[in-house]
Amino acid sequence: MISTALFAQAEDSGRLLAVVSGWLATHPIAAQVMGLALVAVLAYLVDKVARRRIAATLNRIVTRSRFTWDDALERNNVFQRLAHIAPAIVVYYGIQFVPGLGGELEGLVQRVSVAYMFFVVVMSAGAFLSAVNDAYSMRPEAADRPIKGYVQIIKILLYIAGAVVIVATLIDRSPFLFLSGIGALTAVILLVFRDTILSLVASIQLTSNDMIRVGDWIEMPQFGVDGDVIDVALHTVKVQNWDKTITTVPTYKLIEGSFKNWRGMSVAGGRRIKRSLFLDLNSVHFLTPEEIRRFERFYLLKDYIARKKRELDEYNRNLNITDDTVTNARKLTNVGTFRAYVLNYLKNHPKLHQEMTLLVRQLQPTPEGLPLEIYVFTNDTEWAAYEGIQADIFDHILAIVPEFGLRVFQKPSGRDMRMLLEGAGAGARSESEG
Repeated sequence: MISTALFAQAEDSGRLLAVVSGWLATHPIAAQVMGLALVAVLAYLVDKVARRRIAATLNRIVTRSRFTWDDALERNNVFQRLAHIAPAIVVYYGIQFVPGLGGELEGLVQRVSVAYMFFVVVMSAGAFLSAVNDAYSMRPEAADRPIKGYVQIIKILLYIAGAVVIVATLIDRSPFLFLSGIGALTAVILLVFRDTILSLVASIQLTSNDMIRVGDWIEMPQFGVDGDVIDVALHTVKVQNWDKTITTVPTYKLIEGSFKNWRGMSVAGGRRIKRSLFLDLNSVHFLTPEEIRRFERFYLLKDYIARKKRELDEYNRNLNITDDTVTNARKLTNVGTFRAYVLNYLKNHPKLHQEMTLLVRQLQPTPEGLPLEIYVFTNDTEWAAYEGIQADIFDHILAIVPEFGLRVFQKPSGRDMRMLLEGAGAGARSESEG
């Protein structure tokens, strides 16, 4: 009974298949449309399975592994890109079963499928190179030896080779036919890729000589650059300036011109203070005995005064010079004592680097007065801390200047001129009234 039913059902299916086959034979266009639709639907389903099942499963595996470097493959969609090969393979083989297409059209579809496969492989290889760069950037040595520029040049060569192979596949010619014509286009290639070639050479020099790293503070006044390097690529170097703007500089410009790198300051652990204080020359004088006795009570000047008194007394005694002979005798001055005070103050300052240069020197007198230059290094290179230390030092020095009978030079302001004129007018009125 059951076998009879199955036999009857098979006969019905055979008759239905024969009817459909006969109908398709009499309607070739419909057969082609149905065949193409079937291939398209199958390719779509395979693409969904490849991307949503296989690629997604591989992504979950790499993200859950105990390694961190393979997470870059998931971030750069390497597996998702590779999954697009699956529908191309379906189209390549499925198109052969579509009836009535003809060898020329079938060959064209297959060449397009192969070209698409090459395109997917090239893009996947580019994503893989990006993943390699991301994984390397997590290593400690990446800050000193970035490989982003090298990865980009490999990508360019990969894309050029891929483009040649894809075009050769589409027109059904050997790729070597294109390569043989590149020699004639060398001049054009050099012109088109001039910046790329220059940047590649510059990247090699910058990396091999350790001239720049991500995080370095650099200055290039000709480009308005003054800030931290945030990215070193093949063609450009990005710098975030202190006003939070971002300046992009061609990589080869760092080799063509000059730039200042402040990394040495950070590595040395000391940041320089170089600033002058202008003293009024009219306030410079010899110290009186009363002033000397007062300065002997200064903790920072006690040893200096004692040493200088012994030195001067011995010098004057050897030359039989008395203290009354002012033009011949060596005597202490308020500006020299002030300089000694500032030097001892800086030597005892806890925020200054005592192992580096520490100077307090007089420069050549100018119409603005006598420059007293402070040349020291702070032991904190952070910008805000550095500015605070510098301000504290000069706050104290400016406040202590009057104690030495000195005045800080300042050009007359409008208020000074008004007070001078008012004083002159008051004097003239008092004389007229008298």
